[in-house]
Amino acid sequence: MSKKLLSLVALGLVSGAVLAQAAPETTLTYNAGVVTDYRYRGITQSRNEAAVQGGVDYAHKSGFYVGAWASTIKWIADYSYSGGAGARTGTDISGNLELDIYGGYKFDLAKDLTMDVGFLRYQYQGNTLEMTGGTARSAYGNANTNEVYAAITMGPVTAKYSYSLGDLFGYIDSKGSGYLDISANFEVIPSWTVTPHVGRQNVTAASYNASYNDMALTVTKDLGKGLSASLGYYGTSAEKSNYSSTFDGKYLGERGAVLGVKYNF
Repeated sequence: MSKKLLSLVALGLVSGAVLAQAAPETTLTYNAGVVTDYRYRGITQSRNEAAVQGGVDYAHKSGFYVGAWASTIKWIADYSYSGGAGARTGTDISGNLELDIYGGYKFDLAKDLTMDVGFLRYQYQGNTLEMTGGTARSAYGNANTNEVYAAITMGPVTAKYSYSLGDLFGYIDSKGSGYLDISANFEVIPSWTVTPHVGRQNVTAASYNASYNDMALTVTKDLGKGLSASLGYYGTSAEKSNYSSTFDGKYLGERGAVLGVKYNF
């Protein structure tokens, strides 16, 4: 072997070692965005109005991760009104911010088969939803909710189940409620992704009649340099009598489109 060839081999080995050492043990990313309507599990959280959102994620190469995400909301404070005509009840219900805190572990089960298990806390900052009072169906408890979840991803398809450890989003006696959703991500052409989704929210508190199905179809365009834009279409089978705004009477699970812009950095 010539000296020149030996030098090239040695250089390749050194370069490979440097690259291996340069691989990060952890990653820290941030995101910020705005949407024309904040939909969660098909139900508008912002009364069909715009919401500002942002979050931070920390991940270790071992598979462990933690993160936090926040959004402006309207549905809790809207319980300060009744009758759907903007009439105040005389009781000020507060809670204009949702803060999600989560952590979990992702690992491979087999080739192209990944498992994700974790915990998610929905913290509605300063919420006083329990002050609604009223009958069993119109009364609510604290909106803060704890869930555990498990998800399996095979190729582009993910199936996920979330289980509430206590009352779900203020529904009294709804411990053990569950949400099953199936979604997929398809890059149909470079920088364009299509995401179909179907879900089933089961609420164990029978007096509310709050269980329903939801669906969504979202198209996302990667604009480069961390910026993306999305257009989604949402719909649900939620009962209008149970999912109507106490502020203006509008159906919170109505079919509709949502535009969004997001920046990852």
